[in-house]
Amino acid sequence: MFRRLILEDYAAVCTAAAFLVAVTIFVTVAWRAVRMPREQTDRLANLPFTPDSATTRHDERA
Repeated sequence: MFRRLILEDYAAVCTAAAFLVAVTIFVTVAWRAVRMPREQTDRLANLPFTPDSATTRHDERA
């Protein structure tokens, strides 16, 4: 009455597809970073990432 499902091939296809999507996203981001104009890299390099105040914690109760 019920046929047995074979999921091994389907799981391999899903894993390969997820890997290809992840690699595509990584390569796209890396390509855009490499091809970024010099003015934009200089502007991003000068962003203030460190806070001006001495406290870096957001939760003052801890």
